[in-house]
This record gives sequence, structure tokens and C-alpha cells, in this order.
Amino acid sequence: MIDLKSISLRDILPPNLARDPAIAAAATALDFELQQTAILIERLDIFGRANEWTEEEVIELAWQFKPPYYDPDLPIEQRRELVRTAIPFYRRKGTPGAVEDLIALLFGEGRVEEWWEYGGDPYHFRVLTNNADVTTTRAHEFIRAVDAVKRLSAVLDSVTITQSEPLQLYFGGVIHFGETIRI
Repeated sequence: MIDLKSISLRDILPPNLARDPAIAAAATALDFELQQTAILIERLDIFGRANEWTEEEVIELAWQFKPPYYDPDLPIEQRRELVRTAIPFYRRKGTPGAVEDLIALLFGEGRVEEWWEYGGDPYHFRVLTNNADVTTTRAHEFIRAVDAVKRLSAVLDSVTITQSEPLQLYFGGVIHFGETIRI
């Protein structure tokens, strides 16, 4: 593979032209411009360098791609990911998988339970998560995020927060086999 940023035009000239001093000088003079152009070409791959986006680029790309949910107060890593996944989110918008993916991106782990899984009303669902912030500091943000990707006809019944802690529990049992004789 040829690295366009480090190649010299003089290196790829045919031998008869490389011997001409005027052509060799022109090729050497063009090397800097060609290498700068190669660097600029790399910057055209917007999604290939998503982890390097600056604050301004994220704002502009969010305006352009309009992710289903976007909050300028989120950390830059989450906003980058929201913009980077905007098109895949629109492809899957309205599905439980899209809701789960958005919850995972913003709040950590989460799962959608459809109405038939828990005996609810048709077109209703609930969300199970293990993030305690969902009910305290970020409750409104959570609801807005779910509303942004769920079906319009779907109704969020509840948000259930689960928490598991490792406990050292000890239990024991006794089985006694014997015979009782009464006199």
C-alpha cells in the first residue's frame, strides 16, 4: 500500500524524465503541495475519525445529521457517539432495540420489556435498568431520550431500576435419620 503523505513525485517519475533537471526540480517543488493535499483528503473521512471530532465539529454534525436525541450538556464522547450513530438510529427508530441501544449509550445497561412479557396493556412497554440516576438527577432526560426513539403509538408504563449487590450469605440445614423407641 502506498502512503500518499510520504511518497515523493520524483520517486515515481520514469527514468528518462527523472534525469531532466527541470522536471526533477518541478517534481520536488510539487511534493509539499501533494503531501498537504493528502492530509486534507484524510480529513474528508468524517466518520472514520469520529473519535477526533472537535466540539465545533460535533455541533455542526449534530445539526446536519439530527440524531433522534441530542443534548448539548452531555459529555463530548456521548455526543460524538450520538452523532456517529444517528443514521443507524433512524433506520431502527421505533423498535425496542433502538430504545435499548440509546439507553445503553446514555445511561448504561437497560432492557425493554414489551406488554405481552409482563401482562400489560397492548402497545405499552416498560424499561428495566440498573442506573439509579434515572429516577433522581436525570429522570427527565431519560424520558425525553426514550420518547425520541420509541414508536409514537407505544406508551412507556414504568421504569424499573434493579440493583444487585454481592452478599455473603451462609445457610445450613440438618437432616437426621433415626429411630425413636418409646417404652
